[in-house]
Amino acid sequence: MIYFISTVFTSAFLLFMVQPIIAKQILPWFGGSSAVWTTCMVFFQMVLLMGYGYTHWVVRRLDQRKQAILHTTLVLISLAWLPILAGDHWKPGPDTEPSVRILLLLLATVGLPYFLLSTTGPLVQAWVAKTHPQVKVYRLFALSNLASLISLLCYPPLIEPSINLQAQAVAWSGLYGLFALLVIVSAWRTLLAQNSSAQVPSSQGVSTPATPPQLLQVVLWYLLATLGSVLLLSFTNHMTQNIASVPFLWIVPLVIYLATFILVFDVGGARSQSGWYARQWFMPLLMVLLLVTAYGMVEGYASTMNIYFALPLFCVLLFVGCMFCHGELAAMRPEPQYLTQFYLALAVGGAIGGLLVGVLAPLVFDTFAELPLALMACGLLATYLWWQSPTPGWSKGGAQAITAAAVGISAVTGWYLWDYSRPSSSTIVSKRDFYGTLSVTQTGPLEDKATMRHLFHGTISHGWQYTDAQLRNKPISYFGPGAGISRVLDFYTQERPSIDVGILGLGIGVLAAYGRETDNYRIYELVPSVLDIAKKYFWYLTDAKAKVSFSLGDGRLSLERDPPQQFDMLSIDAFSSDSVPMHLMTVEALRVYQKQIKPDGAIVYNVTNRLINLAPMVKLLAEQEGMTAILISDTAARGDYYQTDFVIVTRNPQLIQDPRLASATPIAPIPGLKVWTDHHNNLFDVLR
Repeated sequence: MIYFISTVFTSAFLLFMVQPIIAKQILPWFGGSSAVWTTCMVFFQMVLLMGYGYTHWVVRRLDQRKQAILHTTLVLISLAWLPILAGDHWKPGPDTEPSVRILLLLLATVGLPYFLLSTTGPLVQAWVAKTHPQVKVYRLFALSNLASLISLLCYPPLIEPSINLQAQAVAWSGLYGLFALLVIVSAWRTLLAQNSSAQVPSSQGVSTPATPPQLLQVVLWYLLATLGSVLLLSFTNHMTQNIASVPFLWIVPLVIYLATFILVFDVGGARSQSGWYARQWFMPLLMVLLLVTAYGMVEGYASTMNIYFALPLFCVLLFVGCMFCHGELAAMRPEPQYLTQFYLALAVGGAIGGLLVGVLAPLVFDTFAELPLALMACGLLATYLWWQSPTPGWSKGGAQAITAAAVGISAVTGWYLWDYSRPSSSTIVSKRDFYGTLSVTQTGPLEDKATMRHLFHGTISHGWQYTDAQLRNKPISYFGPGAGISRVLDFYTQERPSIDVGILGLGIGVLAAYGRETDNYRIYELVPSVLDIAKKYFWYLTDAKAKVSFSLGDGRLSLERDPPQQFDMLSIDAFSSDSVPMHLMTVEALRVYQKQIKPDGAIVYNVTNRLINLAPMVKLLAEQEGMTAILISDTAARGDYYQTDFVIVTRNPQLIQDPRLASATPIAPIPGLKVWTDHHNNLFDVLR
């Protein structure tokens, strides 16, 4: 058994370790967007499905000898994929469709190794069922989820801060070699054990064949697995986009999801057939939480302004919802003879959930409507299961209460969807794409002098502008006269008859208001929809006096491709959100920026951020390159201006000593902070 246990544990550990390793390699190439994680998750779910389908076919169609030969051959071939390092030729161009590019990249980089890792759990359990019929094989499923959970929890605090990305990929590849040896040994030991048992006459007679699962049972497997996956991904999207884009918040839902699998499939000892899941407690609790959450979404309690209420609520609801889905699955699990069919259903459901949330929802919905729909589906499915197989000890009144709660949940979430989808008096346009949701709101009538238009990406404001024709060209929001970047622009425009300005991160184009007829502004923007909205619904770009050019795609990659632009000032403005694209904040990135500015030019980082203290890191980067960094904090948040923090990095002593920057704030160092590189960076270092 030790070979089987070691194989299952190692494969599950590697299965979840590869996800952050490869995703972090490619994250900088696609703008550092959280959507990269979602796309990777869709890929891994689809490959997992193929792995489970392969296992089901192999177990049903091939004898043990052919299984061992086929699997050994594939494992040996997969070694050609090592080490798992994404080649630079996969970097996207300016017109590349990101989702397709990511999927093809993952297939070429980790495709076959990940496929074989995904087959291990159900395949080894099938082998154990043949050679050790007395063993509760479903406990190996709990073990695999435990290994996945350990892998996931180890990565952010232990592995990522200590080992650079290349070393991580090499170490993972070495462990994969160990896994290859373990799984090959397990396959051939199973064959030997089966041959030995075949030569020993059985003293127990003919065993009774297991009852095959019924059609309704199989349909429920698919529905429950799909709902669990939809809950995981829709909760993750909602929490990171609409509550708080806290670094690594995406890990929390995945930890909860895996933990519920461990709890419900830990079926040994005196525990029930559903492990730690008890319907009579979890289902009523689920209904209460669904009602509270649905009402909170309608009233706005589950929003950014109530983060300390909303985050715990959603995490608890996700736990209870996944306990319901996975607990009911555990209760319906078949005999070991049909376990590969069961796991295939789980994989199909997970893949369908991933496609619904990661692919279909952005095409169909302008908002994150999949979450309220998931709440509604959860309540209705729970009610059906309660009526289909009533819980012993509960009266008819209990079932009626559950039904009433489900109807209430459906009504409230239906109201939320209708109210959220209809045009609002303040919302001009709402769009959703690969990178998230964009919305433009207006505070009053167009002709009113106090009316403003705002651009929001999720819950993060990307700037605002007056609609009045006489006030439209006033630079406001993050770029008032007291902001550090405005002072730097003032320095260069008063010193030179014309300047060249680079802007990484468009927003609504407020900086263009500072341009003169003789100036040149080049704007780098990742999201095409942002450029479309800035041109169509705002006036900074259309009314700009300066010559303005644009480059779509990841700003750093675009700067690497561009010939030297000789900018007087380069603005790096991509950190106001809490989801920080760290590839823009490394030594290698700063070297790219330096090649694009004049020798006496300046790089200005907008480090305004609620939860992350980026100024000390910018100072370290500057010192690494022999440059000077100063912090300008404009704390006078008032009216149409926003409180801001800008760090100016330059080799120009005249700029540093200019009276405009005399109010510079000392940058307090963070003890033990090490400079970030492309291979070594960790947001935990700079959390406030």
